[in-house]
Amino acid sequence: MITFTAPILISLAKSLLQASGLTESEADISARSLVDANLCGHDSHGVIRLMQYIGFIREGKLKSKAKFEVLHETPAVLAVDAHWGLGQVQTYTLLDQLLLKAKAIGIAAGTMKHCGHIGRLGEFAEWSAKRDCLLFATVNSHGCGHRVAPPGGTEGRISTNPLCIGSPALSSPPILDMGTSSCAEGKVRVAYQKGEPIPEGWIIDHQGKSSTDPAILYHEPRGTILPFGGPQAYKGFGLGLMMDILCGSLSGGHCTHPENPMPGVGNAVLMILLDINHFAGKDQFLQETEKFLSSVRQTPKIPGVAEIILPGDMERKTREQRLKTGIQIPDGTWIQIKKLAEEYKVEIPR
Repeated sequence: MITFTAPILISLAKSLLQASGLTESEADISARSLVDANLCGHDSHGVIRLMQYIGFIREGKLKSKAKFEVLHETPAVLAVDAHWGLGQVQTYTLLDQLLLKAKAIGIAAGTMKHCGHIGRLGEFAEWSAKRDCLLFATVNSHGCGHRVAPPGGTEGRISTNPLCIGSPALSSPPILDMGTSSCAEGKVRVAYQKGEPIPEGWIIDHQGKSSTDPAILYHEPRGTILPFGGPQAYKGFGLGLMMDILCGSLSGGHCTHPENPMPGVGNAVLMILLDINHFAGKDQFLQETEKFLSSVRQTPKIPGVAEIILPGDMERKTREQRLKTGIQIPDGTWIQIKKLAEEYKVEIPR
């Protein structure tokens, strides 16, 4: 493992992305988003994605200066073709426009098709909460996931299809950011690069047998990730199924089906903003939310439990810790990053 401070890692990621053909602005937005995911403990969405992004840029599958084409617009709706631009870049463009609509009439919904991987959804919920807005967001893999098998099945039929709901609050905004699968595919990828086993109950092999070997997700015959829910996995799969429809069908992109290739380049996206000022009012919302969150935090605890953890707490705690101690990069990931840096003649930090 090698450890970097966040500013050094941002600078390195930005230099690599610029060298691959992105503009300075695109590289800066993308690099900061990736490193922020590392800071929050979501290494599956951090700089491990650099090789994937740069590979797609080289192949012409992701494009710099991509058009943000509005296909349909109403006072509350925006349907966009992102033309395979960088996901974080196009998502912030979408949110900027949705925010104007939400501020005007209270609610705004937007979809994007042909969008690069947009990263950690919780990042955009945090952005929205600072602007007095609740965010509902979900993505699929633009029809190319095939990562999660339905209960009783042995082949993937949907992607991990995360959903995110974030809310403003007086103190710490609650940010629910979760996959509808038992784990994010990126978490399996991290373990694979580290050469470490994964927990029991995350994946099954091509015969439907439980496995702790992450390699079976990346080599034929491929295994699949399980839906979340354990014995009630139909709940996780049901949510994932509906998220696929909301993203793929509503955006004009694709739901997951066998004709689509694997792996996918990016996401089909749905985002909905609700401005709390247009409903019962900001003061009432924040006061009621704070009383509610405080009540939950004061729940009597089981012996040995130090505190009640709410959605978003772990990300804040991990960010605070990693800003002090640095971000650890697995050797397998660092070897690939170093190789890219040498190829692009980007200075490698010590």
